[in-house]
Amino acid sequence: MTPLVLLPGMMCDARLFGPQIDALSGARPIMTFPLSGPDNVQEMASDLLQTAPPVFALAGLSMGGIVAMEVVRQAPNRVERLALMDTNPLAERAEVKARRAPQMAAVRAGGLRQVMRDEMKPNYLADGPHLGAILDLCMQMATDLGAEVFLRQSQALMDRPDQTQTLAAYAGPTLVLCGREDTLCPVERHELIHGLLPNSVLSIIDHAGHLPTLEQPNTTNAALIRWLEAS
Repeated sequence: MTPLVLLPGMMCDARLFGPQIDALSGARPIMTFPLSGPDNVQEMASDLLQTAPPVFALAGLSMGGIVAMEVVRQAPNRVERLALMDTNPLAERAEVKARRAPQMAAVRAGGLRQVMRDEMKPNYLADGPHLGAILDLCMQMATDLGAEVFLRQSQALMDRPDQTQTLAAYAGPTLVLCGREDTLCPVERHELIHGLLPNSVLSIIDHAGHLPTLEQPNTTNAALIRWLEAS
């Protein structure tokens, strides 16, 4: 059974995929890879390739998807299949880069919790009965990772390359998944990704925003299982 490698989003860890690990770990080996070391996407991908199995299925959400695309650029033959969730294949726009500078300054001054609370996750999730618990988990993951990881990840996102040609060249079975209410990486961005990939399925998750793995875990799990079982 092909191992599954999961790449979490910015300031998230394996807990982002808790429901998926619970649902899938009985059927195949699963590993998560922290994006907490280098301050650029290329080195993150290279580090993963040094420790990952020879061939694997790769799923990334948000920043994890950005790193997953770089893994495919560096070693497409090692990625048997790919899942890109709530992510972005384009280089960062100038106006988004400009917003990062004050965020990074605030975090350097000790304001990580405030930045996470006011500017990050709350804007990206759909309303629902579990919103508070998901926000609490996001805050816990962020504070456990700490300010230095925030700064390195912010720099990596600012400097990331455009991956549209990488996707157009990748022929493996690919799941393109997003929450219908994701305002950070909206549905139109995933329609673009789906259009670039020659062997992809688009799955839009209702009643979910940027983190469907936690917001709608059962629907997300079902889509991932279909992807993993596709020939």
